[in-house]
Amino acid sequence: MLASSQSVLGLGRSLGGRIWRWRGGNMDLGGGASLENDLVTQLLLSRGVDPDDIERHRNPSLRAFLPDPSIFQDMDKAANRLADAVVAGEALTIYGDYDVDGATSAALLILLLRDLGRAAGHYIPDRLLEGYGPSGEALVRIAEAGTNLIVTVDCGAMAYEALGMAADAGIEVIVVDHHKCSAELPRAYALVNPNRLDESPEAAAYGHLAAVGVAFLLAIATVRALRSRGWFDDRAEPDLFALLDLVALGTVADVAALHGLNRAFVAQGLKVMAKRQSIGMAALIDASRLTRAPACSDLGFALGPRINAGGRVGEATLGVRLLTTQDGDEARAIAAQLSSLNEERRAIEAAVQEMAEAQLAAQHNRAVLTLSGSGWHPGVIGIVAGRIKEKTGKPALVIALDADEAGNGKGSGRSISGVDLGAAIIAAREAGLLIAGGGHAMAAGLTVAPGQVVALGEWLDARLGSDVAAASANQAMLLDLAVSPGGLKPSLIEAMDSAGPFGVGWPGPKVAVGPVRMVKADLVGNDHVRVIVRGDDGASFKGIAFRAASTEMGQALLHATHHRKLWLAGRPKIDDWSNRAQAELHIEDAAFLD
Repeated sequence: MLASSQSVLGLGRSLGGRIWRWRGGNMDLGGGASLENDLVTQLLLSRGVDPDDIERHRNPSLRAFLPDPSIFQDMDKAANRLADAVVAGEALTIYGDYDVDGATSAALLILLLRDLGRAAGHYIPDRLLEGYGPSGEALVRIAEAGTNLIVTVDCGAMAYEALGMAADAGIEVIVVDHHKCSAELPRAYALVNPNRLDESPEAAAYGHLAAVGVAFLLAIATVRALRSRGWFDDRAEPDLFALLDLVALGTVADVAALHGLNRAFVAQGLKVMAKRQSIGMAALIDASRLTRAPACSDLGFALGPRINAGGRVGEATLGVRLLTTQDGDEARAIAAQLSSLNEERRAIEAAVQEMAEAQLAAQHNRAVLTLSGSGWHPGVIGIVAGRIKEKTGKPALVIALDADEAGNGKGSGRSISGVDLGAAIIAAREAGLLIAGGGHAMAAGLTVAPGQVVALGEWLDARLGSDVAAASANQAMLLDLAVSPGGLKPSLIEAMDSAGPFGVGWPGPKVAVGPVRMVKADLVGNDHVRVIVRGDDGASFKGIAFRAASTEMGQALLHATHHRKLWLAGRPKIDDWSNRAQAELHIEDAAFLD
């Protein structure tokens, strides 16, 4: 069915310009009859799970998915060095990135070392003043202040100059990262990264891990190294499972693919988070105004943005301080501050997005959008790039000009499925177009001289044009299920949700509901379309299409008459704001029957 060029349900190309296809087999439930086979099994199979491996994926556990950490290059070397530091009582500093993955990775290692009886310091660079990644000057200052061993997390894989300066000064640095690497590695005591080009196929299969996942594997290896030395003969071992709430948050917020081990990390981490054992995490949940245990989507849309806000527009260390504090009052104060900064971030983001979108018309024929401007806040350009990518369906690079004292631009890019932006940015750096740059398939960051911005845009357009064209040509709305309006029930959504957690690489179920007629459609906020529709079976439901008012689909929904029948497709959700839970649809596409 996936290979067919024919749309399902007898529909042509949708209002979103896509063909609708089944993700797996035909799952048209018509009037809502029950499936002959288990619904969860069907969802797992359609996400590539082998029929013989269903049970392992049905309830993903660490025992079922965790590899031996020793399969990774330098893992044992790094773990033994950390164990040496613990036994000898050496001074350690964790050097983290300023985003959620960096904050959670740093917090994880700090909490591990605390449980091992050792206090570790932390250093988070200022996004505006220092930029991404370790700086040689900072590493030297940290060592001069008395640190014996530095561990960088979520950064360092491409930090040749900084790590070279540290090595020349005799400073030992362990790099824990997940970003793409070049064949030549920087000079570090150990570099643990599943995306090293010299990794074995077995280890490279874990290239989808976020840095916090790699840090967790290092924690396991370190505890194992200490156990072999008898360190726990007269003391308790740390509870590594208690750290999984950090792993879950960092993994989801970094948009890491939620299959295999990552899915197990998040599934188990959400259970830990629900117990509210971490003072800082509990304060973050409360500041996010959640009155229930967090779901996977909350990590990306409520908790993560608050941690990120510190690094984007505030103080970069706030996230690590919140996630490691043992003081309830301090935790609540930091969480409130991060919420306030998040609101400030939203206002800045809206202004930059408006200016970036004003440049879109001039690049309508470009495969890769390269948008730049002076005065744009570097802390929000990644978010804006993501918004523009979603709106246009093209990879987007947003560059804040004059972002440092030398007048260089700081850029952040977001890509579409099938287009490896990180590899292209690394190639652009190697071609001399960039001062610095790196990333992974779906996201990248860079530093560019002001005179090279135009050349960079043209180079990326030429390099990635065919990839973007192929990805766009294959654009389809992949459906897991089709039901009549009467079949869209909370019980159905609960059954589908049990195949989660869902995210990138493990997409949430998409359902087509219809045929329906429009009862009411109106605008909510500036750009959201809210509808009430009714089916031929007499059942009605609510739906909302986010950021869709200016699109062809949004306009069609707003002006649809009661006489025209249509199908709606998207993510079914349970609306639990009222006293009675009701099913609604978060609309992603629509198609008229005529």
